[in-house]
Amino acid sequence: MSEQDVKQDMVSRIVAAYASRPDVTPDEIVALYRRLTGEMGGTPAVAPAPQANPGMRPALPIEQAVTEDKVYCLCCGRGFKMLKRHLGAEHGMTEAEYRAAFGLPEDMPLVAPSYSRKKASHAKEAGLGKYDRSVIAGEA
Repeated sequence: MSEQDVKQDMVSRIVAAYASRPDVTPDEIVALYRRLTGEMGGTPAVAPAPQANPGMRPALPIEQAVTEDKVYCLCCGRGFKMLKRHLGAEHGMTEAEYRAAFGLPEDMPLVAPSYSRKKASHAKEAGLGKYDRSVIAGEA
């Protein structure tokens, strides 16, 4: 199989996976194909891996990536309560690679604020976080 055939096979797989999503329109599928093959006069955007492409273009404005109930993936635009598992499973990225790819600050949340508060509340109800940290730091 030639290198061109391998690239075309990769593009086909990516476009087929994207097309299987229920929230994708036919125009978006065509736009993705054109972007990957460079049909619009640019160079093909097929990269070996997302983490090898720092400075990726976000799927939506960074200011809109975090809402009260969801954190949106800048790679694909889908919304989640937590991004860590999605980034690893769908994009093969760690949180650090994701932040580097889009130039995000370390303090930008990758967990929805409401979900984070809910989990903290459950932890406190379970009795976690009730110790005095200054006592433990003094013993060490």
